[in-house]
Amino acid sequence: MFLIKTEKARQELQPGRRTLGQRERALLLMADGQRSVTDFGQLFGSRDEAGRVALHLVQEGYLHRSQPATPAVAPPVQAAPAPDASPEPPVAADVFEGKRSLATTRMFLFDLCERMFVRRDPILAGQFRELLREARDRESMLAAASAMLGEIEKLAGAERATSIRERIDKLLPPQLVH
Repeated sequence: MFLIKTEKARQELQPGRRTLGQRERALLLMADGQRSVTDFGQLFGSRDEAGRVALHLVQEGYLHRSQPATPAVAPPVQAAPAPDASPEPPVAADVFEGKRSLATTRMFLFDLCERMFVRRDPILAGQFRELLREARDRESMLAAASAMLGEIEKLAGAERATSIRERIDKLLPPQLVH
């Protein structure tokens, strides 16, 4: 969610006018349509708090929401293979040959969270970040990954979620058998 000042906000920022607190006014100053709620997280100590303040300012008429100015790009259309052609095995664009670990998996999931959710749903991205911060073992890491994959499937489809699940399986350390 990108935020833009309204006329009410411009009036609030005029010298001699002070109806809002310092942090709210700081958010108004930074709201230029190019920054999202995520960018205001540092100002408020957490993205969730920034989201609450931004929502309040939207509801009070100081800000309005805007979509980014980037044009939507349609995914390329793939031609269906000929009926008698045998399908080629998929080629991974980013072959991973590093050490399997929870730390590597966590970093991948944090990156995935940023790329998939921050602009679409900053609050959900914050929830996923918190889940990942708390994930200290394989089970909690898998629970966080599963929650993210459920949302990715809704956003990008089952095929994308499956490919990400396969990548996570390659990053996680092998499960120890007792």
